[in-house]
Amino acid sequence: MRRHHFLRGLAAALALGAAMPAALAQSSKPIRLVVPFPAGGATDLFARTLSQKMGERLGTSIVIDNKPGAGGSLGSDMAAKATADGQTLLFTTTSTHSIGPAIGAKLPYDTVRDFTPIAHVGNAPSIMLVPNSSPAKTVKEWIEYAKKNPGKLNYASSGNGTIVQLTAELFKAQAGVFVTHIPYKGTGLAIPDLVAGQLDVLFDSLPTGMPHVRDGRLRALAVTTLKRTPLAPDLPPVADTLPGFESNTWFGLYGPKGLPAEVVNRVNTAANQALSDPEVRAKLTTLGIEPVTSTPAQFAKMVADDQAKWKRIIAERKIVNE
Repeated sequence: MRRHHFLRGLAAALALGAAMPAALAQSSKPIRLVVPFPAGGATDLFARTLSQKMGERLGTSIVIDNKPGAGGSLGSDMAAKATADGQTLLFTTTSTHSIGPAIGAKLPYDTVRDFTPIAHVGNAPSIMLVPNSSPAKTVKEWIEYAKKNPGKLNYASSGNGTIVQLTAELFKAQAGVFVTHIPYKGTGLAIPDLVAGQLDVLFDSLPTGMPHVRDGRLRALAVTTLKRTPLAPDLPPVADTLPGFESNTWFGLYGPKGLPAEVVNRVNTAANQALSDPEVRAKLTTLGIEPVTSTPAQFAKMVADDQAKWKRIIAERKIVNE
């Protein structure tokens, strides 16, 4: 009887192993995680933080492969064309799968047809920054100030078609104000002019903007999350004044099209478990990122909704990516 049970158990284990794709088996063969941005940036650091814990849960190592270029589309295209066996995954963000398609960029891939969504893993909110000389202490006061000075105020961005510009244009649309756009080659270059009072507002990423607030060089009025965030608990959301206002840079995991469902589910589970790890969450906090857990379906819907929102704003505000 014992031998009979043993043989039945062995047969079941062998059958499971045979049905399991090679990428799911615990082996020494590493998984390649393509990051379509340079090493050292927030996206790269997030990917490295998450991949270490994910690899432990998948029973293998995950190797980061930075493939920057063309606004993230170069690396994304490489991942899209990879074999759909789970050995190549993509770690990407808003610019490649929400804004790029929405603004009409000539991408070498279709964000829906050529990828398999796996997991939404995090959001990086922005903060609304004004110079200390601004008369506004709240979002409501800033809107009132802008309405009293139509066309006289300006906002900075990190360039045309970026999340920084789109966030400001979303704000303008919901607030009903006219504010002139001043593009810079990165928000870091705009900070000195904002401090000097030559600019009136900037929607900067939380980790790059908050140090200037802590140093007393700038004033933060609000965050761009729907609700208060533990990343900046003292700041109210813009949505308290403009209901429904939200703008985040999201991060997510994709695979090539046709990725088997069992691979998707296993990687999704590993990502969600890793994001619940206190060490991972602490590191993400230092990066100004809120961890997010999701199902593949929830991730796909979030991206579709995000892309539709920005497409509407881009069309209404006549924004072009120059």
